[in-house]
Amino acid sequence: MAQTSATEAPIYQNFIGGQWRNAHGGKLFTSTNPAHTQEVIGQYQMSDVQDLEDAVSAATKAQRAWSATPAPVRGEVLWRTAQLLEQQQEELAVLMTREMGKILKETRGDVQVAIDVAKFVAGEGRRAEGETVPSGLPDKFCLTIRQPIGIVGIITPWNFPLAIPAWKTFPALLAGNAVILKPASDTPLLTLKMAEILQQAGLPDGVLNVLTGPGGTLGDAMASHKKINMISLTGSNEVGRRVAELCGRDLRRCALELGGKNAVIIMDDADLDLAANNITLGAFGTTGQRCTATSRVILHRAVYQGFVDRIMANAEKLRVGDGLEAQTEVGPLVNRGRVKAVDAYTQIGQQEGARLLLGGAPLNKDAYSEGAFYQPTIFGDVQPGMRIAQEEVFGPFLSLLPVDSYEEAITVANSTEYGLSTGIFTEDARLVFRAMRDIESGLVYINAGTTGSEIHLPFGGMKNSGNGHRELGVEAVNEFCELKSVFISYPPRKH
Repeated sequence: MAQTSATEAPIYQNFIGGQWRNAHGGKLFTSTNPAHTQEVIGQYQMSDVQDLEDAVSAATKAQRAWSATPAPVRGEVLWRTAQLLEQQQEELAVLMTREMGKILKETRGDVQVAIDVAKFVAGEGRRAEGETVPSGLPDKFCLTIRQPIGIVGIITPWNFPLAIPAWKTFPALLAGNAVILKPASDTPLLTLKMAEILQQAGLPDGVLNVLTGPGGTLGDAMASHKKINMISLTGSNEVGRRVAELCGRDLRRCALELGGKNAVIIMDDADLDLAANNITLGAFGTTGQRCTATSRVILHRAVYQGFVDRIMANAEKLRVGDGLEAQTEVGPLVNRGRVKAVDAYTQIGQQEGARLLLGGAPLNKDAYSEGAFYQPTIFGDVQPGMRIAQEEVFGPFLSLLPVDSYEEAITVANSTEYGLSTGIFTEDARLVFRAMRDIESGLVYINAGTTGSEIHLPFGGMKNSGNGHRELGVEAVNEFCELKSVFISYPPRKH
């Protein structure tokens, strides 16, 4: 899988047709530890269109035999994958912290998601693939069957380097598809490790192919390739629109899981301690680098100051540092470019007239001088139309918006282009059921923050948070299938 260079930084190869290969162009790029940016984690292949053609060729050769493999047998490969992931969980978590930055508790959880998805999807191999339906005519039988869609291209982000590749790839494989997978360039290592584990678990050569390289060229080439029947992307809205445009030219399917500007509503009867503790985790866990991170808190004025006191006390105590250190609660951002991007929103918030309550600056001195660290940041007195209340920051950045009623809170919560995850804290059962109806989000949390989805429930957003597809849950496999309706007539034989 890897060679060692003269500088001792491993050189990792692409995985094509069951073999580890160098890219045709011979160029490499590096990923570094965001807590110590001088530390090179690895060098990776700068793949191009010729490498993609090799991957498509390998996938095409493997597709027919894999689709003909019984679904329970495909599931057994994923079951063995889960066991291998469990055996290597701590090693993979440490690698992920070094490559992506989030703390060990979170990277262990990332690997655990991959384990859980592998087990769940493996079980789907023995579920019925369709349904039987009564016919309205005599001597007729109707049913539906599901078949593989064909070669699936998967493009994944850097913030969940194993969980997201797993929860896309495993259902696609279980459905009988060959896969070409391109991980984010900031965090390619865990995806290559996943390919290695799937091969050890018995996945046939060519069924999974992994290419590393730039999204601008390789991603566009994947989304434009006529032999790739579907693209599944998790990424920014800008990239999602680009992929949808390219796929749309050929009427090929694309499943998009995009951004969020997630809100928590806190009503005047809420348990403020419970709310503050949940929102601390939702806003600053994973350094705010989740599509479901809590970005806005919509507060009833009656409890505004009480909540501010609690969230400030919690955030001030957070320990920022290297995710490998046991005492660290907030790791670095994924790279120094992200530090600049988050800091730009701090400047925007101040220019817009919001009140900076906490943080608002890079951490770049002493123990932080080598890394991509940013202070946990909180803005108060934010208005719904401000950019910091509308745009996804993707960092440890929280905006507090005061309101006077439930109705106003719902209006503010639904006022962005996104609709991924929203929570509400209240003890009023009437408001709970109204919120379940009124909130425009694919995920709704009652008396909890905006993070913490479970793998056996569908995951995805409304509005510009996606294009209507759902990942995870029982829909996970169906997303990668074609559905056929079959009509069988058996009239009496005429004599």
